[in-house]
Amino acid sequence: MDLRETDEQQLLRKSVAAMAAKYGHDYLIGKARSGGKTTELWKEAGENGYLGVAVPAEYGGGGAGMVELSIVAEEIAAAGCPLLLIVVSPAIAATVIAQSGTADQKERWLPRFADGSAKMSFAITEPDAGSNSHRITTTARRDPDGKGWRLSGTKYYISGVDETDATLVVTRLEGAEGTLRPAMFIVPTDTPGMTYQPIEMAIQSPEKQFTVFFDDAFLPDEALVGGEEAGLAALFAGLNPERITVAAYSNGLARYALRKGTDYAKDRTVWKTPIGAHQAIAHPLAKAHVEVELARMATTRAAWLYDAGDMGAAAEAANLAKYAAAEAAINAVDAAVQAHGGNGMAVEYGVGTLIGAVRTARIAPVSREMILNFIAQHTLGLPRSY
Repeated sequence: MDLRETDEQQLLRKSVAAMAAKYGHDYLIGKARSGGKTTELWKEAGENGYLGVAVPAEYGGGGAGMVELSIVAEEIAAAGCPLLLIVVSPAIAATVIAQSGTADQKERWLPRFADGSAKMSFAITEPDAGSNSHRITTTARRDPDGKGWRLSGTKYYISGVDETDATLVVTRLEGAEGTLRPAMFIVPTDTPGMTYQPIEMAIQSPEKQFTVFFDDAFLPDEALVGGEEAGLAALFAGLNPERITVAAYSNGLARYALRKGTDYAKDRTVWKTPIGAHQAIAHPLAKAHVEVELARMATTRAAWLYDAGDMGAAAEAANLAKYAAAEAAINAVDAAVQAHGGNGMAVEYGVGTLIGAVRTARIAPVSREMILNFIAQHTLGLPRSY
C-alpha cells in the first residue's frame, strides 16, 4: 500500500480546493440563514466531474473510487462549505445502484449522478428503531393486482428530501407467507402517498432533516433495487462508503477550523507577542493537528481497502476512520474556538458555527458507541453486548 497520492489525485485535490474556495463558509451560512440551497456549488462540482469521480466510466463517471470521492468531500469541507449530500447521493445511492441496481436503474440514474444533475436521499432510520436497523417496520407489500408494491411506514432524520429527485428507501418486503425481508426501493419524491415534514434543528445548515411518511404509496416493480433477493448485500454496499465519506467530511471541517485557529493565533497579540507563542494556545492546536492527520490516514486506508475489494477489512477500517475523524474534528473545532477566546463565538470569525456540524458526526450515520460495539465484538472477539 502506497499512501502517496498519484499525480491525478493531487490534481483532483487542488482543483476541488480551488473551486470550493470561491464559495467558502460565508456562502454556506448565508444559504442556511436565508433558507437557500447550495445549488451553485453542487452544480459546478457536478459539471466539473467531481461528484461523479466514483461512478463507472461507462455511465459517464470518472471510473475511479472511494479514495477520489473522499478527496472531493474533504476539500469542499476544508473550504468551509461541506456538502452533506455528497455522503448521501454519490457515496450511498450511486454505489448501491452501480453494484446492485438493474440495467434500467443504472441507465436512468448513474449518468445523472455523474454530472450532478440528479440527487438522491437515503432513508433507513426510523423513530422506534434507532441504531437497530433490524427493527425497521416500513413495509412493502404486493399490490393486490400483483403489478407493483405498496409502501407504508415512517422514516426519521432523512437528509435533503426537499432537494432530491428521489429517495432510496430501506424497507421490509412482506412475502406471501407474511415473512419480512430487507429490500430497497427508489421512490421519487413526488410519489403519491409520500409526504415529509422538516425537523427543526439547532445546527445552521442549508441541508435540512425530515420525517418522511409513506401511506400506502404505490411503487412499480422497477422501483425495487436489484430484485427481491438483493436484500442485505445491496444495503451493505452503501454503508462503508457512507462512513468513509463522513470521515472525509469531518477531516475537511477539522482542517478548516485549524486553519482559522492558527491564523488567528499568529495575528492576535495581547502580551507583546502573538498568542500562538504561548503553549496554552499552541499545544491544543498542535495536538488537534496530530489527531486530524491520523484520522486522514485512517480515512485513506479505509477508502483504499474498499477500492481494493477487501470488504472485510474495509468494514473495520471504515468504522475506525469515521470514529477517529469525528473525534479529531470535535477537538480541532474546540481548540480553534478556544484560541479565538470570545471571538470564537462571533459569527464573523467562522468557527463557532462549526460546533454543531462536527458534533453531529459523533452521532450519525452510526454512533460512536455502536462503532465501539463493532470493534469490541468483531475485532477484539469480545462477547456481544447489545
